Amino acid sequence: MRRRKRWKLHILEHSLKVASIAKEGIQICTHGLIKLAFLPSKTRCKFFSLTETPEDYTIIVDEDGFKELPESEYLSVAEATWLALNVVSGGGNATSSQPIGVTKIAKSVIAPLADHNISVFMLSTYQTDFILVRERDLPMVMHTLSSEFTLLRVVNGEAVAANSTGVTNGFVKPKLGNYLPRPIIHPLSSPSNMFCVTSLDPDTLPSVATLLMDVMFYSGGAKETGGQSEDSGHIRFFSFSLIEGYISLVMDEQTTRRFPNNVLFTSASGELWKMVRIGGQPLGFDECGIVAQISEPLATADIPAYYISTFKFDHALVPEENIQSVIGALRTNESTGQ
Repeated sequence: MRRRKRWKLHILEHSLKVASIAKEGIQICTHGLIKLAFLPSKTRCKFFSLTETPEDYTIIVDEDGFKELPESEYLSVAEATWLALNVVSGGGNATSSQPIGVTKIAKSVIAPLADHNISVFMLSTYQTDFILVRERDLPMVMHTLSSEFTLLRVVNGEAVAANSTGVTNGFVKPKLGNYLPRPIIHPLSSPSNMFCVTSLDPDTLPSVATLLMDVMFYSGGAKETGGQSEDSGHIRFFSFSLIEGYISLVMDEQTTRRFPNNVLFTSASGELWKMVRIGGQPLGFDECGIVAQISEPLATADIPAYYISTFKFDHALVPEENIQSVIGALRTNESTGQ
């Protein structure tokens, strides 16, 4: 009797570009970015994410959305085309199905891909988690994961069976459950900010559009410098995603206070998250296993997490009350790798 596969892996139909906009060049791109974020009816874009860090802005956008951005010396584009994978425990639309969570897929998805030298780029949202892989790696991804997941390709919004091509490159499929600590080889830091992962009803977006524009493009000025100084341990981090009609926001607690009451969705517990920032120098796109190094120890400790990769660094968000145990667990793995 064949074992019933518990989870489904959706291969979304979007062909994605990952790009960086330099801070000093953001004004050149704001016309297109405002259109993508606030006027979706004016564009055919279905997948758009913008994340600001102290270093730059990272954009993940589909091909239709990418056309809205100008050519500029301030815009750096990762050379590959990326596809988004989404693991769900039920049927239906990938972004509206019950999300699994990064730590739940760490050992079944992220670690096997790392073991097969497949680089991933993560985007956690309020609704779900997207695993981005290079389009050229898809045959190997499907081969690696086909034994554990029902593979489905999303075509015109409908999920249809996706057949594995059988490409192996000489690798055997991993046996799950044999966990060996994966050494952490990049420096870790934890800013003092506390963060919220939230959303809002798209119908209310116009009512807070000017506030969001301020937060996204104009809040790094002198009036907020004191609250965002490196000396205080705070960092500038804000993420906005509009994917298939669903909005996701990641911002620090101070920023959420600028929004009117009852606009932002919150969990019943009003949970706050602390950040673990990965990388001392820009990480690049070719190194494999960075996400696995962080997510596997969290999975072992059963600690939930959001994970957001950006053009230069990676960021994990864990519940505020777990931050010390998380840092301790990761430091243990960090020391074994030295």
